[in-house]
Amino acid sequence: MNLAQVYALLGAAIAVILAGIGSAKGVGLASEAAAGVVSEDPSKFGKLLVLQLLPGTQGLYGFIIGIMVMLKIGIIGGEAITSVPVGLQFFAACLPVGFGGLFSATAQARVAAAGCNIVAKKPAEASKAIVSASLVEMYALLAFIVSFLMVNQIG
Repeated sequence: MNLAQVYALLGAAIAVILAGIGSAKGVGLASEAAAGVVSEDPSKFGKLLVLQLLPGTQGLYGFIIGIMVMLKIGIIGGEAITSVPVGLQFFAACLPVGFGGLFSATAQARVAAAGCNIVAKKPAEASKAIVSASLVEMYALLAFIVSFLMVNQIG
């Protein structure tokens, strides 16, 4: 393994780790709120499941970018990169999804937890809670798209 690959792998690790941390914290926070509601009324579990899952998508976005980088730099098949500037480009390309995933997942979790309160009091309004939490997803998607396009343009 050469220095260019090391820089690229550090970027991939940042994408996966930061987005994963955000998702883990986010799903945990939303699940805590949902557990409180389900303990009182187990029939609301289905309506709360989407709210619990939404903050988990950011970890998936980071994982996809990490795999893409490993495919392009010769770690998982392909030809090994040898140029340090190219390795640094991969590193930079991973930053949007890493940091975007970290911060959007935790913000989305707070909205999802508030949505659990809506479902607890007015189960018929669950779709409004889901839409509200989905609005935060837009920023995770933007970060993912930027990283995706950057990774695809390198090399």
